[in-house]
Amino acid sequence: MNAENPQPRRQFLKQLGIAGAGLLAGSSLAPLRAQDKPAALPPVQRRKFGRHDFTVSSLVLGGHALRLASDDEAFRMVDEALDLGVNFFDNSWDYHGGRAEDLMGRAIEGKRDKVFLMTKLCTHDAGDKDSAMKMLEESLKRLRTDHLDLWQLHAVATMDQVGRAFGPNGAIEALELARKQGKVRFIGFTGHTDPDVHLAMLAKGYPFDSCQLPVSAIEANSNAFVRRVLPELVKQRIAPLGMKSLGGDGAPVRDGVISVPEALMYSLSQPITALVSGVNSVAQLRQNAGIAAAFVAMPKEQQLALEARCQPATESNKYQPYRKWMSYRDGDAAMAARYV
Repeated sequence: MNAENPQPRRQFLKQLGIAGAGLLAGSSLAPLRAQDKPAALPPVQRRKFGRHDFTVSSLVLGGHALRLASDDEAFRMVDEALDLGVNFFDNSWDYHGGRAEDLMGRAIEGKRDKVFLMTKLCTHDAGDKDSAMKMLEESLKRLRTDHLDLWQLHAVATMDQVGRAFGPNGAIEALELARKQGKVRFIGFTGHTDPDVHLAMLAKGYPFDSCQLPVSAIEANSNAFVRRVLPELVKQRIAPLGMKSLGGDGAPVRDGVISVPEALMYSLSQPITALVSGVNSVAQLRQNAGIAAAFVAMPKEQQLALEARCQPATESNKYQPYRKWMSYRDGDAAMAARYV
């Protein structure tokens, strides 16, 4: 997954001050100003989608954060993303009570053929096949499309959920039915609380097309998703979709634990298909797209050095709040929404 033409990208990295040893200095990268858009910047690199013979952008535009922007800014971000080569768009049925899907649907209207569109069903503890299919119809209506490129079972967090998903009238039946109906091209699942749950899903031998999981230098020290789940996805040729590179809420960056370039470069250096990037302004989008466009794999020794530097942050249990989502979901819906 190295860059095809690394020299221009190395030059661009040097312009940003994040190449070589400087990448591990821990300094933050200020967001690029709107007028600083580099005209000659290569498009965001593309990667193969698991076992399938096509590619998608290595950076994914996150629908939850997109809804945090104004409508006008979000529309500009969608146009800018496509101009920068970001064609993979993320969303979920429950983001902002459906308003995230509605916004994205309006923003991509007339551009649907340029977008690899993903959203998620949110049956969790209460749903079955019928409720999942109802969610699909609602998502399609909000997104103003007749099909999804990728539909994922969202936030699988318990062994009980695994059993019900694969049980009679469960979510897996809905995923299969939607694909047979031509409303969904590919199917997957997501989760961010327990790697054993991911492994239980994967142990079923079901031919998922994708799986979304936390991938970061902080996460790697916990010997969880990066060390245990990611290799299994590669083995099964399932497209790994990274998330939580900034901890889910950006706290590691604000606290000086890691910089944005370090975080993105580390995550993109892992064997993932794409990294979901939560940005809520054009400036943030350009910053992250610039890093992804200029990507050159971080040498292994630098990855290990960054992991070692992040070890105290991992042990503090402050920077993986998404692991607490289940308890937040049961007691504080507003807090839970921050970590999906």
